Amino acid sequence: MSARLCLVTGASGYIGGRLVPELLDAGHRVRCMARSAGRLRDHPWADRVEIVEADATDPAGTRRALEGVDVAYYLIHAIGSAGGFADTDRRAARTFADAAREAGTGRLVYLGGMDPEEELSPHLRSRAEVGEILLGSGVPTAWLRAAVIIGSGSASFEMLRYLTERLPVMVTPQWVHTQIQPIAIRDVLYYLVAAGDLPPEVNRGFDIGGPDVLTYAEMMRRYAAVAGLRRRVIVPVPVLSPWLSSLWVGGITPVPGALARPLVESLRNEVVRREHDIDEYIPPPAAPIGFDLSVALALRRVREADVATRWSSASTPGAPSDPLPTDPDWAGGSLYTDERACPTRATPERVWAAIEAVGGERGWYSFPLAWRVRGALDRLVGGVGLRRGRRDPRRLRVGETVDFWRVEEIEPGRLLRLRAEMRLPGLAWLELGVRRDGPRTEVTQRALFHPRGLAGHAYWWAFRPFHDRVFGGMCSGIGRAAEQDGALPGARDAEQRERQRTR
Repeated sequence: MSARLCLVTGASGYIGGRLVPELLDAGHRVRCMARSAGRLRDHPWADRVEIVEADATDPAGTRRALEGVDVAYYLIHAIGSAGGFADTDRRAARTFADAAREAGTGRLVYLGGMDPEEELSPHLRSRAEVGEILLGSGVPTAWLRAAVIIGSGSASFEMLRYLTERLPVMVTPQWVHTQIQPIAIRDVLYYLVAAGDLPPEVNRGFDIGGPDVLTYAEMMRRYAAVAGLRRRVIVPVPVLSPWLSSLWVGGITPVPGALARPLVESLRNEVVRREHDIDEYIPPPAAPIGFDLSVALALRRVREADVATRWSSASTPGAPSDPLPTDPDWAGGSLYTDERACPTRATPERVWAAIEAVGGERGWYSFPLAWRVRGALDRLVGGVGLRRGRRDPRRLRVGETVDFWRVEEIEPGRLLRLRAEMRLPGLAWLELGVRRDGPRTEVTQRALFHPRGLAGHAYWWAFRPFHDRVFGGMCSGIGRAAEQDGALPGARDAEQRERQRTR
């Protein structure tokens, strides 16, 4: 595909936010259309694109955004917004189609839902109507029709994730037996980028999908297997209407009800590829990503314990399947956090010495009885308990053990990250750090827990009182220990090293 000016609408959304860097990496110039430029400022690529503020229902603004554009990606959908999304989608599509024709745009590329030969849900019916409007615009249009898109942040995937992780036993409607052909986000982006180079005579829709055809029940069971959960028990019943189903999904998952309801209603439609005509124009991905691998990719940041990138303001996501900092709060799965900061009169060097001395004979600076009880409980269930101690009372290295933790990351003088190796229904980390706040030094502390299944959520809330007492006292305890002259192994050495470093 030769370098072109591409307009991406919906750039603040799930697909658009991942498509922009793919187009940039392919050598294209990218212009983003957004109702507010501020909604794009936190994206890592924001300084590499042109941003035009316009509403898709505003003819003048849309015409301005399309000026000089070779390929325009239409990724706008009003689902989840207040009022009737179908009317808004229809009005926006007609405005965009007219503006694209007037601006002489070379091609439109639209990502919508599949169009099965049966009565459609309101969501799929609206998606099909938008496709027909764009095809009739007079501008060559490629309508890519996909079913469930698998990737962290996709609303359909997040709904699947939360239902499977939180419910070991599910009473479900009959739609769990509907056949679906999911597709990985990487493969969707591959087709979107390539569709911009289709010949001008191509003006039609194409089905796209992954290599697997599954029922929703099979998707939940296979998600559980990939995520390391016990096999899910699914009991379908005929009495849950789409409306009741959406209330049920809304009560179990954090996906907003206005978004969950149309998605649930669409699950009654079978969405499986009926044709493979796109293969005549775009070669299939060299290695199409199956359902299990696409789930593993969506979960990989947690499995690799890349906490800093996974849950904070990462600069660039590692892959399209990874979450973005700008994804909705309900995306990315559950993560419980306990964050604290405690001021101290001690120098940063003494605070770091206290942090690096944690565990072993010195203990954890707070409620020692509770730590001993937790260690004993861990040993009762076959864990390592607190008996491993630590190698050196003054120094830590990445990979070493500290009681029932393992050192995962050290940034000397700034951050210590420990990963839990006690028996837990989930993954846990403890981060201890030093922060300068003007003339004041602060001890920073963050505990993170990614639950596995319903047992993981129950564990977090059952131990919440313990966490409040232990973690609250730990932060201030580190500060007090740092303030006690000569109380810490290596404190004076740390200060001397810092003085030598800054000379």
